[in-house]
Amino acid sequence: MRGLKKGILGTLIFLALAIGLIYLFNFDYIFKGIQTTYFQGYVTAHIDDHVNFDNRRIEAGKAQPWPEHSEYNNSKLTPALQEKNENAGTVAFLIIKNDSIWYESYDGDYGPDSRTNSFSMAKSVVAALLGKAIMDGHIESLDQPVVDFFSHFDERLTLRHLVSMSSGLNWDENYYNPFSMTIRAYLDDNIRDMVLDLKVVEEPGEEFKYLSGNTQLLAMVLEKATGMTLSEYLSQSFWKPLGMENNALWQLDSFESGMEKAYCCIASNVRDFARLGKLYNDFGKWNGKQVLDSTYVTESIRPQLEDYPHYGLGIWLEPDLTSEVFYFRGILGQYVIVLPQEDVIIVRLGKEGGKVPDDKEHPKDFYFYLEEVLKMLSLNDQKSSLKEPAVP
Repeated sequence: MRGLKKGILGTLIFLALAIGLIYLFNFDYIFKGIQTTYFQGYVTAHIDDHVNFDNRRIEAGKAQPWPEHSEYNNSKLTPALQEKNENAGTVAFLIIKNDSIWYESYDGDYGPDSRTNSFSMAKSVVAALLGKAIMDGHIESLDQPVVDFFSHFDERLTLRHLVSMSSGLNWDENYYNPFSMTIRAYLDDNIRDMVLDLKVVEEPGEEFKYLSGNTQLLAMVLEKATGMTLSEYLSQSFWKPLGMENNALWQLDSFESGMEKAYCCIASNVRDFARLGKLYNDFGKWNGKQVLDSTYVTESIRPQLEDYPHYGLGIWLEPDLTSEVFYFRGILGQYVIVLPQEDVIIVRLGKEGGKVPDDKEHPKDFYFYLEEVLKMLSLNDQKSSLKEPAVP
C-alpha cells in the first residue's frame, strides 16, 4: 500500500513538473492540441476541426451553380475506387468534365454544402492571391524582395522564393513532433511573431524545401500590400467573381492576432474548390473576364527550379505522365487535380490518405485517383460509342 502511494505521488510530481516546464517554455499550446485531437477521438488534425478554432468568413457573392453534364452520374465508380473511397473515408468526390458536373458522391452526413479542411491546398490559394496582387498593382513582381515589406529579412529573399518553396528559411516542417514550428503554428495564438523570427540559413532559389512558413510569410506580405485580411482579399478576388455557392471559413491563430493560418485550413466544399481548378485550367479567365493574369498562371504550372520539376508557383506538377496534369494537395488526401487535355477536374476530400513515400514526390493515391477516373471516363466513352447509330 505504501509503495502504491509512493508511485502515485511520484507520478503526480512528474506530471506537475512536466506541466510546469510546458508553461515555462511557452509550449502550453500542446494542451489545445490534446483537446482538439485525442479528446475527440483523433490522433492528429482532421477535416472537421475548424469548429475548434477561431475562423474568419470568406464571403461569397451571387452563386453561379455548376451545370450538370448530360451524362450526370450515369457512370459508377470503378470497384477499386469505390473500395478505396470507403476504406479511406472519402467524404466527397467530384468529377468536372467540360465545365459541368459529370459525377459526384458524398458519404454519410456530408453533402454539396459541407465544409471540410483544405489543409495545404490553401497554399495554392495563397499563391493565386499573390498573382492577383501583382495583377492589381499591390505588388511589383514575383521577384520583389521581402525586405520591401519586412525590412529585417535577408535582402536575397524574394516572393518567388517563398511561393516556389526555395526560400532557405529555417522553418521546421514536421507534422508529428509537438514542438515543431508547424504544430505550434497550427495551435498557438500568435503566428506572426513566430514567422518574423525566421532567418535565411541557405541560399534562396537553390533548393526545393517544402516549408509552411514560406506561405505564412507570403500571406503577411499580402496583408501589408493589400491592406486587407487574407479572407477579405480572397473574397474580393475569387470567391465572389467565381460565383462560389457558399461562404467559406479560414482558421485564425486567434481573434486577438487575427491572422489566417495561410499554409492550411480553408473550410469549403468540392464544388467551390473545383472552381479554383477551372480558373487555372482556363488560364485565369472566368466568364470571359481575366480574373487572374494568364502569364502568371502559365508561370505557375511550370517548374521553378531546374533540378526539381515537381513544383511551380504553389502548384504541384507531375511531368512524367503521358498527359499534362497539375494539382493542389493537402494532407489526408485533399486534392484538386486538373487534366487540361481531357478538360477534367477531380476533387477528392476525405479523412485518410495523401502519404508520400520517402523516395517519391507524389502520394500513391494521387496516381490511383487519376487512373481510376480515367478508367471511368474511358468506359463511359465506350458505352456512348455503342449507343451511337451506325453511319450508313
